[in-house]
Amino acid sequence: MAPTWDPRHPRRSGPSILPVLLPLAVLIVVAVAVGSWLQFTERQALDTVHTIGSQAADRVDVEANVQRVDAAARELALRVRVIARGTLGEEEGTAPVADLSLQTSAQTLGDLEFKAHERLTTRDVQVAITDGSISDYPFDTYETDIEFWAQLDGKQVPVRMLFSNNDTLFSISATPAPSEQETVGAGLGLGLARSSSLLVFVVFMMAVMWALAASVLIGSWYLTTRGEGLVWAALGWMAATLFALSAFRNNAPGTPPIGCVMDWFAFLWAETVIALCLIAVVITGVRTALRHDDTHPA
Repeated sequence: MAPTWDPRHPRRSGPSILPVLLPLAVLIVVAVAVGSWLQFTERQALDTVHTIGSQAADRVDVEANVQRVDAAARELALRVRVIARGTLGEEEGTAPVADLSLQTSAQTLGDLEFKAHERLTTRDVQVAITDGSISDYPFDTYETDIEFWAQLDGKQVPVRMLFSNNDTLFSISATPAPSEQETVGAGLGLGLARSSSLLVFVVFMMAVMWALAASVLIGSWYLTTRGEGLVWAALGWMAATLFALSAFRNNAPGTPPIGCVMDWFAFLWAETVIALCLIAVVITGVRTALRHDDTHPA
């Protein structure tokens, strides 16, 4: 006989998942929007080309592009491409009509020399950076300046510089630098700081470190106050967190040195909290196990 429906016992429906899904969807949309905005602004900054110098028809164009900033070595790698415009060049500017010497600022390690009628090849030069310290990572900032003067067959010629940045770990602001030879030289003062994406990522890493340390602290408080004894699964989780946190820290972009701001703000303290919690759980667990053995002899 088929069961009949009893109106006195209405069918119960489970809890609605909508109150959980709606805030989650809003959070995802906001996160994607913020991430898209940060990515767009950084892409715009990387695509920006700063132009300074002479606009004369007969000039030397210097395209300077930052390839990489090495904060530990306190230098940046600058890729330089030279083009001789107008009557100063031949073969569409790919070769100078006479010997070309490109002089640089004191921070740039070495001048550039090009032979007459030979192809102007791209050169990589190192530029020293000053001020700031990598121990302030990820909030470290630096300064430097780059300048170029050109001599063709021993005579000064006008220069125009086109500067851009290709290092995604650093944002670089450029301002015109005063030059002793403003009519022929071109110079920029550079301010270097960590990019917004790197800052967001490192701050997130520090928050994760504190969250993991808090999780271990809460777990150890529960085990020590409940007299659970030696819970090997919990001990394994705490030990794994202790060592995983070190590998997690070493994955920070830009290879930060030991003792930087990130360490003193989060990593070292999180490691200390986890290690002390692990020791406390072991000691409490052993004492509980020994008392259990004394009260329940074999």
